[in-house]
Amino acid sequence: MIIGVPKEIKSNENRVALTPAGALELTNRGHEVFIQTKAGEGSGFSDAEYKEAGARITRNIESTYKKAEMIIKVKEPIAPEYDLIRKDQLVFTYFHFASYKPLTKAMIKSKTVCLAYETVELPNRSLPLLIPMSEVAGRMAIQEGAKYLEKPVKGRGVLLGGVPGVPPGKVLILGGGVVGTQAAKMAAGLGAQVTILDISLERLRYLADVMPANVTTLFSNEYNIRRLIQNHDLIVGAVLIPGAKAPNLITKKMLKQMRPGTVLVDVAVDQGGCIETCKPTTHDNPTFIIDDVVHYCVANMPGAVPYTSTIALTNATLPYAINLAENGWKKACQDDEALRKGLNIINGDVVYKGVADAFKLKLVDVEKYL
Repeated sequence: MIIGVPKEIKSNENRVALTPAGALELTNRGHEVFIQTKAGEGSGFSDAEYKEAGARITRNIESTYKKAEMIIKVKEPIAPEYDLIRKDQLVFTYFHFASYKPLTKAMIKSKTVCLAYETVELPNRSLPLLIPMSEVAGRMAIQEGAKYLEKPVKGRGVLLGGVPGVPPGKVLILGGGVVGTQAAKMAAGLGAQVTILDISLERLRYLADVMPANVTTLFSNEYNIRRLIQNHDLIVGAVLIPGAKAPNLITKKMLKQMRPGTVLVDVAVDQGGCIETCKPTTHDNPTFIIDDVVHYCVANMPGAVPYTSTIALTNATLPYAINLAENGWKKACQDDEALRKGLNIINGDVVYKGVADAFKLKLVDVEKYL
């Protein structure tokens, strides 16, 4: 198969979808890999390293898309890429369709095959291609939240770990999944007082067993959220409904109950956000303030640590990419139920329920194509 890896053009997105090691695995199996020049530069990988791995370097994004049967990306295509994607081409990337209608409409129009990293789902309901970036984003949520709690950037002026004689900061985490768990580990490691909310008692029991003593678990409901936001310094939104829009757990009216300088980090922003006032921001301009509450809503947080993120992502996606390249998307998805769940749009038809529900579109049974 001919595989294309374009350079990411979203603001401050320094990751690349394939490491030189990943390219070598594919070329060793007889596949052609085309890497857009300087695609790996932001992650610390040179064109020379890709050439050594057997890949070919393309001059621009247009030629990369034109040559490829399968495009492997990190982030969803943005407007300048829409017309580069053609009918029957396979695009394997994070899409997060439910949070952005223009992208959904563009991919329907293109009649491409959209296989989304974030909805590939194993029988145990885990999301193997979302987990590595969720791990990075969860840890970064605390790193960034701690920074924006500083007074010069309009935070409360709280040191999360406190010091002897001064109590530590308080961190509230909405959601006990991968993001929430990693955020709790980081915050607890800094010495903060951490509370995790979730609606799964089974998950709360697990977290209560594995977390240190400075982490408290609590059932998630509106009453508890309203009570806790009044005295917590950093609030992390870590709610995920695979392939669907995240629910708003904190409304605009609830900001009035928070103390000035409280920091909100909404990791769910690329799925619409679980905080009503959050809207996607960039690494260039990561925060905004509403009602004296600092909002950090960068939609590609792992892009700030691209070396770590790129290697972690390739480790997870490469076995699936190899399967798709070796067998073609139809056979690969017939044989692998987890990969089949990654199919979101095929030749203009929406085949994933969360996307159809988000925009009231007709849902077509994926079996039509398999």
